[in-house]
Amino acid sequence: MDMVALIVLSLIKFLEIYGYILIVRILLSWFQGQEWAFNIISFLSPITDPYLNIFRSIIPPLGGIDFSAILAILALQFLQGSLGTLANASLASGF
Repeated sequence: MDMVALIVLSLIKFLEIYGYILIVRILLSWFQGQEWAFNIISFLSPITDPYLNIFRSIIPPLGGIDFSAILAILALQFLQGSLGTLANASLASGF
């Protein structure tokens, strides 16, 4: 395996883990009144909010529901798929 493929595959794995953290943060936002959830949210917010704020500036909350999280997850999935294609091409061509 060459260096480019290793870097791309590592980045894909990082984005996968970040996606799981993002989903946990979004699900816990439903339980903000609970102290246990607040403690976890306060830990995850500095990690996830900068990314989510990009999409919150594009799509403001509508009727109290934050649809920007859906767009953020879709963008992350798209990036992972694109990097996966790049990794496959790199491995196939010996780049």
